[in-house]
Amino acid sequence: MAWLYLFLAGLFEIGWPVGFKLSQQPQWRLAGITGAVVCMAVSGFLLWLAQKQIPIGTAYAVWTGIGAAGTFLVGVWFFQDPTSLGRYLGVAMIIGGVVVLKLSA
Repeated sequence: MAWLYLFLAGLFEIGWPVGFKLSQQPQWRLAGITGAVVCMAVSGFLLWLAQKQIPIGTAYAVWTGIGAAGTFLVGVWFFQDPTSLGRYLGVAMIIGGVVVLKLSA
């Protein structure tokens, strides 16, 4: 169950930078900030639950890896962030590191 909590925490970790991005548009300011704060709280709580059974270093690396890779993809898909082979390679390395951590646990 701890790995499920950690995975969900990583997904909510994506929500707060997206909320901040949305809040830069005046019509989404309050909703974006509110969404960001809610996602931070839920993500932190789920990470706390996961760390009851998963070592802190592994949990934190997986959590931030999911958040970083997911936020990158959301930025590319929905906000037209720039892409390059190097950027995709960097995200692939993050995902690879997360997979190795999971398999090594």
